[in-house]
Amino acid sequence: MKHVIRERFSFVFIILNTLFFPVLAQTAYKISGRVTDAGTGEGIPFANIAIKGKTVGTTSDENGKFSLSSTQTGDSLLFSSLGYQNRAYRIIPVATQTIDAVLTSSATKLQEVKIYAKGGDPAYRIIREAIRRRDQFDPDQLTAFQYESYSKVEAYVNNFANERKNGRKGGPVGRLLSKLPAIYDSQGKPAVPVFVSETFSEYYQRANPRKVKERILKSRASGVGISDGGVSAQLTGSSFQQYNFYQNYISLLRKDLPSPLGQAWQTIYKFRLIDTVTVGGLVCYQVDFEPKRPTDLAFSGTAWIDTTRMGLTQIDAKIDQRANINFVDEIRIEQEWEDVGDSTQTSMVRLPVLTQLLIDTDEPTPNAPGALVRMYVAARNVKVNVPKESKFYEPPLELAENYSEKSPAFWQTIRPEGLDPNELRAFTIVDSVRNVPFMKFLGEVVNLTAVGYYPLGSLHLDAGPLLNSYAFNNVEGHRLRLGLRTNSGFSRRWILGGYLAYGTRDQQFKYGMNIDYVVSKKPYTIVGIQKSYDIERLGTSSENLGGNTIFAAYTRFGTLRRPYMQEFHNTYLRSELGKGITQTISLRNRSFEPLFPFAYNTNDRETITASQYRTTELLFETRFAPGSLMIQSDNDRFSVEGSNNPVFTFRYQLGMQDVLHGDFSYHRFSLNVRHSFRLGVLGRTRYQVNAGYIPSTIPYPLLYMPLGNETFFRVENSYNLMNFFEFVTDRYVGVMAEHNFEGLFFNRIPAIRRLKWRFLATGNILMGGVSQANTALIPATNQLGEPVLGFQSLSRAPYVEVGYGIDNIFKVFRVDAIHRLTYRNNPNISTFGIKVSAWVNL
Repeated sequence: MKHVIRERFSFVFIILNTLFFPVLAQTAYKISGRVTDAGTGEGIPFANIAIKGKTVGTTSDENGKFSLSSTQTGDSLLFSSLGYQNRAYRIIPVATQTIDAVLTSSATKLQEVKIYAKGGDPAYRIIREAIRRRDQFDPDQLTAFQYESYSKVEAYVNNFANERKNGRKGGPVGRLLSKLPAIYDSQGKPAVPVFVSETFSEYYQRANPRKVKERILKSRASGVGISDGGVSAQLTGSSFQQYNFYQNYISLLRKDLPSPLGQAWQTIYKFRLIDTVTVGGLVCYQVDFEPKRPTDLAFSGTAWIDTTRMGLTQIDAKIDQRANINFVDEIRIEQEWEDVGDSTQTSMVRLPVLTQLLIDTDEPTPNAPGALVRMYVAARNVKVNVPKESKFYEPPLELAENYSEKSPAFWQTIRPEGLDPNELRAFTIVDSVRNVPFMKFLGEVVNLTAVGYYPLGSLHLDAGPLLNSYAFNNVEGHRLRLGLRTNSGFSRRWILGGYLAYGTRDQQFKYGMNIDYVVSKKPYTIVGIQKSYDIERLGTSSENLGGNTIFAAYTRFGTLRRPYMQEFHNTYLRSELGKGITQTISLRNRSFEPLFPFAYNTNDRETITASQYRTTELLFETRFAPGSLMIQSDNDRFSVEGSNNPVFTFRYQLGMQDVLHGDFSYHRFSLNVRHSFRLGVLGRTRYQVNAGYIPSTIPYPLLYMPLGNETFFRVENSYNLMNFFEFVTDRYVGVMAEHNFEGLFFNRIPAIRRLKWRFLATGNILMGGVSQANTALIPATNQLGEPVLGFQSLSRAPYVEVGYGIDNIFKVFRVDAIHRLTYRNNPNISTFGIKVSAWVNL
C-alpha cells in the first residue's frame, strides 16, 4: 500500500509541475559541503542535514560529503548525527554555496562512538539508538490511549489448481474446488473464499494499572462452518491483532517471535543500512534485518527509522519456510506508525495506525490445497493520555447487543479506504461457497470435530458430545449414550441439556440433565441446576480431570477399579466480578454407593461401620486470571489466556452435616496456579502448582487423589507413571513443569534441522500425607464380612518423575520418555514409560 501511495503522489507531482512550472518557475538553490569530526577531522557518514523550518533534507555519504538542492531556502542549515552535538550554520541567499560543518562529539555518547563508529555496519548504531529511545515511542508507556478500529479478515483456499507430476491439477479435492466460485489473483490463479468478516470497534488501553478493553460495536461474518458470528467478531477484532515491535517478543500463532527492536536484537539479528528515504513526510533510515541463523524463529525484513527522532515509522517483517513453524509458507506483518495527539502536547507520540497481516500456509501433503489468511486493522480518531476510570475497562472484551450489521451501506461509510473489486466480491462469493452441498457438509464435519456437537437442523437442538457416545468396560459392558442440548436458535438466555445412557451388562439406565439461565451479560452472570445419576470411579472425578474431555471419555473404557454409583444434585451461581475475577458459589449434594468392598467407621470406638454415605457441601471458587479475555458466544463464555500472567484458582468446600441428609461436617481448601513464561532464546516454560489441605476426619473417597495415567498417551495434568488411585492424601503440594527448548538444539544440527523437531524436558513432583485419624477410619471388613480395600499414602519421600521428549514429529506427534524415581517398588507400576500424544501444532 505504501508503494501505491508513493506512486500516486509522484504522478500528481509530475502533472502539477507540467501544468504550472512555466508560470511559477522558482530559483533553485544548491548547498554542498562536508561534515567532519572536530577531534579527528574525519568525515562523519550518514549525518542528517536539513533546512530549518522546511521539509527539505539529506544525509552525508560514507565520507561525510553531501549535496542538497531545493527551491526552498531558510536562514540556517541544521546538522545532526548520533554521538555528536547538533549544530546550525547560516545560509546565504545565493544560488550556490559551500558549507563545511564541524561537529563535536557528545560527552554522554563518546563511548558509543568510540566502540561502534569504526567497523561494522552503521545500522547497528541506528538500531541501538532507536532501542535506547523506545520509551518515547512504545505505546505501552503512554498513560492511556484509545481509538476507533476497523478490522477485516479474509480466508481463502488456494494452490489447488497447480500442475502435479501426473499432469492433473490438484487431485480430486483440487478438481472439486476448481468448480466452486473463486477470486483470481494477479497471476490468474484461483482462490476460494471460505471466510470473510468486518468488525468496527472501540479500543482502549491504560498503563497504570494496565487495563485493556475492546467494545465490539458492529460486525458481520460469513464463512464455511460458521454458526456464531459473535465469536468470530471477538476473535478477529483489535484485541487479538496487537503487534507492538517495541516489545521484546511478538505473540503470533501461539509463538513468541523476538522483535528486531527488543532486548535480544543483537543476539538474534544482523542489520544492514540500505538507504535513506522519505516515508510519510519524514526522512528515514532504511534498515534491513534478518536472523543470524536462517532456521531461527525470527523475522526478516525492513524497518524505517526516522532520522530526527529515531522512532519507528514503518516496518515490513516476515517469516518464511526456513523458520520452525509448521504448515506456514510465509507470515508477513506490515505496519505504518504515525504521530498522533494535538498541538497542546509538548511532544507528539507515535502509534501503529495501520497493520496488515498475511499468513500463507504450506500444503500439508503434495496434492493438498493451501490456505491464505489476510488481516487488516486500521485505527482512527486516536486520543492519548486520557485514561478512563478503572471500572470502565471491565469487561476487557464487550460485545454489543445489536452487534450484527449486514447492511453494505454502513460498511461503505465505515471503511477507512475502499476495498478493491476482488475483496468486494469475496463477501458475495463466500455465501455461494458455503451453500454448496459438499462445503456445507465439510463445515458440519469441522464444527462437529471442534465442538463435539451436531446441530439437528430446525429443531434448535445439538446432539453430542461425540466422544461420549460409546464406551466399553467391565461393569457396564457396551455403554451407549445419547445427549442433547439447546442452541442459540432456541434461546439466548435459557440453556437446556440432558443425556441418557445404558449399559448392556449391568442393564441399568443412567441419566443427567441441566437447566441454565444467563441472568446478565454485563457482568456475565449465570445460574443453573444440574442432576445426574451415573457410574463413576475413584481417582478420575471431573475435578481431577480438569476439563480434559478426551481423557474423561477414555476413562470409561477398560477395567473400572473401585467404581461407584453417584446421585448428584448441584445448584450454582457464577459471575464475573471484573479485574479477571470469576466467582462461583454452589450447593452440592452427592451420594456414594460403592460397587466394590468398602466401609468406614462411624464412631470413635470403631464398632459401627457403614458402606454408603451422602454429602452436602457449599462450594466457593474464585478464579483470578489477569490479562485473559472472556469470549462470549450466544449461550456460553470461555477464556482465552493470551498473557504471561499466572492464573490462580482457589476453592473452599464446606461439608454440612444433617443438611439435606449430609453425613459429614468437613473443610477442604485447595489452590491451583498455572503459568507460562518466556526464557528468552532458551524457549518457554510452563508449570502448574497444586496445593490443598483437608483438616477434617472423613472417609478416604472424600480426600484428594492425584490423577494418574495408565494409558499409553501423555496427559498434561496427570502424573504419567502413576496408576489410577495409587495415592490418597489430605495435605499435599504438587508441581508439574515443562520446558520446551523449541528449535534451540535441533536447529543447529544440520542432519535433522529440516525435520523441525523440538526438544523438551518435564518434571513432576508431589509431596503429601494422610493423618492418623483418617487412616483409622478404615475397618478390616465391611458389613458382609468382605475385606475392605485400603489405600496408600505418601511418606516423607515425595513422588517424583522426570522426562524428556521430542515434539513436532511429522508436525503432529510428540514422544516423551519418562522415568519414575521414587516409590519404584509399588505393585503393578512402571518405572519407565514411553508416552505418545498428538495434536495439530504450529
